[in-house]
Amino acid sequence: MPRLFALATAVALSVSSASTLTAQAPVAPAPIVSTAWLQQHLDDPRVRVISTGDEGIFSRGHIPGARFVEHMDTLENGHHLLAPEKLASRLAKAGAADGVRVVLYGDSPMTTGWIYMALASIGHADDVSMLDGNIDLWRSEQRPVDTKATPAASGQLTVKAAPDVAVDRSWVRGHLQAPEIRVLDVRTKQEWDGGHLPGATLVLWQNLFADQRMLKFKSMDEIRALFTTAGVQPTQQIVTYCAVGMRASLMYWAARAAGLPARVYVGSYQDWQQDSSDPIVK
Repeated sequence: MPRLFALATAVALSVSSASTLTAQAPVAPAPIVSTAWLQQHLDDPRVRVISTGDEGIFSRGHIPGARFVEHMDTLENGHHLLAPEKLASRLAKAGAADGVRVVLYGDSPMTTGWIYMALASIGHADDVSMLDGNIDLWRSEQRPVDTKATPAASGQLTVKAAPDVAVDRSWVRGHLQAPEIRVLDVRTKQEWDGGHLPGATLVLWQNLFADQRMLKFKSMDEIRALFTTAGVQPTQQIVTYCAVGMRASLMYWAARAAGLPARVYVGSYQDWQQDSSDPIVK
């Protein structure tokens, strides 16, 4: 009898432990999540929705529970990120926290890309997903919309080392000729013609989307093909830049989502032009 009791107790403890682990297990990471997936997880405490872009659009109707973060609130000294602890504090108020999955959306892909990069810069790249679509798509699918402001969050967002996210001007200058680096310019053709970094390849951020109005992404295979077409080799690391780093951050996210090693030049061409000795091709 004692042996049967012990066995039953062990089984019960095993089931209980398994249930606890299941309840505490983090949401499976995915670089892109669908609107259907997000609606199913709106009440999941391990999922937080952050919106960015135009606050007026957000105020007129947003995904329930979403909080808005203004990308300018993540900046100091021009278009450079706040110090890590300050940045973590700002993003934590918007809902980012240890142990949760952040889903980003907005009306501006560049701004959304920037917020992703900001989270990546403090070690939380793997905790973030992009929503496949914007509020227009969400509304068109008859999903719930809220206009009430969600109170600021109070969770803890720990700063973790992330030395492989951002690079500066001196790093880029020292790697321009490196065969293991592929520099991607994420600006317009007009900006490119006005001057670009030596050896760079022009890649348009718009090509990441199957539907630019609804901001629905292409398939991951198509996004990988975009980088292949740009000449990225399997042995190369991507470095993205644009005017100040916003479009570059979006392309950085896309490279990471496609499983490619990448970094982003924060400050980008605006920063590059600060030193007249930096080479420019026209």
